[in-house]
Amino acid sequence: METAARPMPFRPELVDATSSGSPAPSSARALVVTATYALSEAGRKASLLAGGDGHTVQQLDLHVPANRLHLVHVNGRGRAQLKLRPRFDFTSEQRLVRIDALPVYDSPPAADDLLRDAARNHQLEQAYHAERTATRAKRAEAERARRTELATAFLSDETQRAVVHPAPSPTRCYLATRFGRMRFDVDTDEGPARDVPREALRRFRADVNEAKARRARERAEHLRIHDERRSATAAWVAAHGTADQQARLEAGLLPMAEVVEAMADEAFRPLADRPRYRRDGQALMQAHVQQWIGQPVDVAPADFTVIGHPARSATSRQWAILQAFKAVVPDAVVHLHCREFTWTRDRAVPRLTRLTVVVTKKVGAMTLRREYLLPDAEDHVAEGVDATGAVMTDV
Repeated sequence: METAARPMPFRPELVDATSSGSPAPSSARALVVTATYALSEAGRKASLLAGGDGHTVQQLDLHVPANRLHLVHVNGRGRAQLKLRPRFDFTSEQRLVRIDALPVYDSPPAADDLLRDAARNHQLEQAYHAERTATRAKRAEAERARRTELATAFLSDETQRAVVHPAPSPTRCYLATRFGRMRFDVDTDEGPARDVPREALRRFRADVNEAKARRARERAEHLRIHDERRSATAAWVAAHGTADQQARLEAGLLPMAEVVEAMADEAFRPLADRPRYRRDGQALMQAHVQQWIGQPVDVAPADFTVIGHPARSATSRQWAILQAFKAVVPDAVVHLHCREFTWTRDRAVPRLTRLTVVVTKKVGAMTLRREYLLPDAEDHVAEGVDATGAVMTDV
């Protein structure tokens, strides 16, 4: 059991209860102070043997001279207590720590022992607070150096930006650093760190203005392209449209989608005999799932996913088909497209892959697009393609 008594040199004026020679006039005055301490089991036994109560927590009233009142604490109700708690002591690593428990004694201490421990505790408390003050000062200096380094790097690099939520203000901003999000404040920072909020606000406003200008340019470009497309469709209707289409165009009631479809019919007229792709993925997936599980099932649109992308490979037959398309429409772009259907209700059902031929052609300001089923699908049934141009592959 640790005891409060520990050998340590003290200043004589703090340790000695009395001094040799005639006491000073102030030392004749004394204050009645209560000392509260704790007894270990051995101390409780000793207390009982000495006629005491043997309680763990003990209190003793003693007289403290006026010149040692720095060892006394007086609360708001005027009660004077000897400063034994909190205690300050050294750990096994010789580190000074604060202990909020009462001092524990193995035997009932005398008044001089309590005064001596209070004086030692007073000295250690001063050393503890001095050490803490030095540590805080060192930490504050390191923090200032770190903030100065980050602020200098931010101010010298125009590409760096402050955190936009919350947005920078004239007095404060936040930077995302390698140490985490750090606040810079004009009222508390100094040196280069003090200039960070204003610079961050300037860059933030510049980015906002640039974003507004970019959106304005994009909108103007979209409007220009839209006007060009309307002009192109109007010119096409005037040259190739029916009388009904021309009349509806004059009245402003002709849908652009109808004109685009008519323009695509004319542009891809050599492919008019080719079967076009229709979005029948739900029916295709239902037939595939029923065939796989061997029983009727209803497939809803939410029961499967579709991922489309350009085909990553092509057989010799598929390559020949692409070349045949290009020969028919040499001024168009032809490529093989793949759609992958996955039934999400049961991942054991193999993925279904459908191949199509996509043909695009630029006509003035219009980009026309048509998608066709892979022709001669019956020739590919042996290669894993069904009669609709779908390829069944295991997931």
